[in-house]
Amino acid sequence: MKHKAKETPMLDREQLEAELPLHQPRPAGAPNALEGIRVVDFTHFIAGPFATTIMAEMGADVIKVESPGRGDEFRHYPPVHPDMYAQGAPHMWTNRNKRSVALNMKTPEGLAVVRELIAHADVVVENFSTGVMDRFGLDYQSCKKINPKIIYCSVSAYGREGEFADRLGFDPIAQAESGFISMNGYADRQGVRTLSPVVDISTAMMACNAILGALIARGRTGEGQSIEVALFDNAVLMTGYASMQHLFSGVDPQRHGNTSPDTCPSGVFEAKDKPFYINCGNDKIFHRLAEQVLERPDLANDPVLSDRNGRISRRAELFQLLEEAFAQQPWAYWQPRMRAASVPCGEVRTVGEALRSKEAKARGLLTRIPHPVVGWMPNIAMPFRFSGTPVVDPVVAPSVGQHTQEVLAEVLHYDAARMADLKASGALSGTPPKAAHAPAEPAVA
Repeated sequence: MKHKAKETPMLDREQLEAELPLHQPRPAGAPNALEGIRVVDFTHFIAGPFATTIMAEMGADVIKVESPGRGDEFRHYPPVHPDMYAQGAPHMWTNRNKRSVALNMKTPEGLAVVRELIAHADVVVENFSTGVMDRFGLDYQSCKKINPKIIYCSVSAYGREGEFADRLGFDPIAQAESGFISMNGYADRQGVRTLSPVVDISTAMMACNAILGALIARGRTGEGQSIEVALFDNAVLMTGYASMQHLFSGVDPQRHGNTSPDTCPSGVFEAKDKPFYINCGNDKIFHRLAEQVLERPDLANDPVLSDRNGRISRRAELFQLLEEAFAQQPWAYWQPRMRAASVPCGEVRTVGEALRSKEAKARGLLTRIPHPVVGWMPNIAMPFRFSGTPVVDPVVAPSVGQHTQEVLAEVLHYDAARMADLKASGALSGTPPKAAHAPAEPAVA
C-alpha cells in the first residue's frame, strides 16, 4: 500500500494578509551600494544562494543560472504553494531579488552562453561538488581567461584542494565535525544540532564579506582573484571563543543547556505564566537584578554572590532562589522592572511569536510584497540598514528560467533569431507549467 506524502500545512492567507503591512518603497532615486555589479550565480541550497542574496539586497544584478525544468533542488523544500511550481518557502527566503536564467550546460550552446555571461560579469559564485566546474571548463583559471578581472568565489564543504576536497557536506555534518554539536544541549544526553542552519547562514555571510573585500581590492589594483570559503572552516569559527579557551586550557567545552559556564546567573527561568531568559554578563548587572528587581540587597552585598566566580560556585543555590522568586509574579510584572534596571532579559518565544512581536513590528521586519501568480508573498527584511544607499525594494525569488530571454537580450544583446536557435539546440528552457510537471534530470549534478 502506498502512503501519500505528508503535506506541510499552509497558513490562512487572509489572516496573514491582515497581519502583514505592505512594503514601503525605498526613497526614489536613492543609489545602491552595489550598483553596477553583476554576479553570475551557480549556487544551490543555502550557503551559496544566501551569499548572493545579500549582494542582491545591496543592489547587485544577480543572475542565477539553473538547470532547465527542476532548477535548484532547494526550490522543492516545503511548504510549496499549490499554485506555484518549484517555489517553496525556503527557496523564496534565500533567492530574493535575483534573475533566473535556465541553461542546459550539457549542450555546447548552453555552455557558450554561460561563458558570455561570465565575460560580462564582475563576480562568479559557485558551490558545486569539487570538480564540477572544472569539467565544464568554468574553473577559476578558465574564467580568468574569459574575464581577467573576475572575482571567483567557491563555497565548498572542506575546500577545493587536499585529501578532503571530494567530500560532500551539509550544515548538520559541519556542525557535527567542528565540535559545534558537542557544545549544545544538556550534559546527560547527546549534543544537539541547531535546527536553524546557522553554519550555512554564517558561511554565506563570510562568502559575501570576502567578495566585497575582493571588490574593494580590485578597485585599487585592477585585478580580480579567487576566493575559497569552506563550510567546515566556518563551523570551527562558529564554536566561538570556546575554541580559544580549549587551546589555553586543554579542556573541551561541556554542555550546559541554557546556562552559561562563564556567567551567572544566565539561563531560562519561569515567571508565573511563561519562561524567560536573563543574562547577567557582569557583576554590576547582577547587583541591579538583586537590588532593583528582586529587592534583595543582601544578595548583592553577599561576599560570595557579589562576585562572578562566587556565583558560579553556588549556581544551584542561586538558581533555586531565583526560580522561587520569579514564580511569584507574571512576566508582565518582571519585564518592566528588569528593563528599568537594565538587566538583559527576554521571553522565550516560538518562531511565530517572534515574527508577530512588538519588536519585530517596530523594526519593520515583516511585510508583504507583490507576486505575479498569487498576488503577494510575505517578506522578511535583512538585518542591516543603510542611511545613504538603502537596500533595494524586495522582489520575490524567480521561477525557473523566468528571466532567460530578458537577461540574454539585455546583457548579451541576443535577438529573436539567436534565441530561437538556442531553443532549437536545447540550450534554453523557461518555467514549466505547474506541479504536475515531471522533474527533469538536473543539467548539473
